[in-house]
Amino acid sequence: MVQAIDKRMFGSSCGGGERVGTELARKGPARAGRAVFTPQRRVDPKEWLSHSPGKVHLIVSGYGAYLAKRSERLVVKEEGHVTAEVPFADLEQVTIVGNGALLSSDVVYHCTEHGVAITFLSPNGRPYARISSPTLHASVATRRAQMLAMEDHRGVVIAKRFVEGKIRNQAVTLKYFGKYRRGAQPDAYRKLMDSVRELEASLHELDRLDAPQIDDIRSQLLSVEGRAGKAYWDAIGVLLEGKADFHGREHRGATDPVNATLNYGYGVLYNEAWAALLLAGLEPFAGFLHVDRPGKPSLVLDFVEEFRQAVVDRPLLADFIKGFTPAMEDGQLAISARRRIAETVLERLESQEEYGGKRHRLRTILHLQARRLATALRQESEYRPFVSSW
Repeated sequence: MVQAIDKRMFGSSCGGGERVGTELARKGPARAGRAVFTPQRRVDPKEWLSHSPGKVHLIVSGYGAYLAKRSERLVVKEEGHVTAEVPFADLEQVTIVGNGALLSSDVVYHCTEHGVAITFLSPNGRPYARISSPTLHASVATRRAQMLAMEDHRGVVIAKRFVEGKIRNQAVTLKYFGKYRRGAQPDAYRKLMDSVRELEASLHELDRLDAPQIDDIRSQLLSVEGRAGKAYWDAIGVLLEGKADFHGREHRGATDPVNATLNYGYGVLYNEAWAALLLAGLEPFAGFLHVDRPGKPSLVLDFVEEFRQAVVDRPLLADFIKGFTPAMEDGQLAISARRRIAETVLERLESQEEYGGKRHRLRTILHLQARRLATALRQESEYRPFVSSW
């Protein structure tokens, strides 16, 4: 469960991590499974704490915010006042989404000592820098296996599983939204189910593809993925008709609210996937489906394909259907919209799905899948994509 806490309710003499934990324990979850604590006077918060069980994900978005170390705590100051204070031992991750934030070398040192990554996101949600300890993901055997898989059949199998997972989850997402429209909007329901059948047919085409190594088959896999993607996004257009202005999927540089929101949500997901791959001992820049290019984390882009729909599309599209419109400034998402989108995606990562016969948080499933990928590359197990429920 993600908990958004306006830390100004604690005032400039915030009591730190224990105080936050005490407030959470005392008040418990609010309606809709999320506790939001509001001060007596309404303020626009600049920093947010998102809680997962036992750990804190600190999101900093205030211009001029300063991150410093006090004793064994990370302290966030704004205009000379402490707005957040968390023990390093309680931190899971620090994400900086605004401009003008400053941090001390002591913060960097103690975060890396505690295995806490510091990630910087651009206005469109893409991670442009990440600070983490190099010893947390020093797994030579896994990376050697990953590189060798580029030259043999393992790379083909893994790439096909990524595409399979993406298409299956696209179909699941359409079924999820379709079940609420079967009686109320029969025309829309029929169009969604037509798209589902088209997606399922593409899986049969995918299954027939094979080659000795990934370079021999990549273009064919991308062709299947692209045609399935068109069917999926055409169906999303049906869902958003009358709710939002959506004329098709656009990637980097999109200025319309729907695509800008999705792109930012994917950026938050990239950050989580990147961390999971590193901790599994994998090289984020050596993918199979996406081609290598300097500065392109191709394995991250491969790996998130099977998680985009469950983690980002489902909650954010549901928001648009309910009437959400993100604030835009000069063709970009406003800082308040970015904060809202990040909170929505992080909250979704705390929700549970079935995996391996048990219920797990989606964040945990990300890490389990990264480890499954590592063991498959080492030829110790088979890689199967994660498919969400509907």
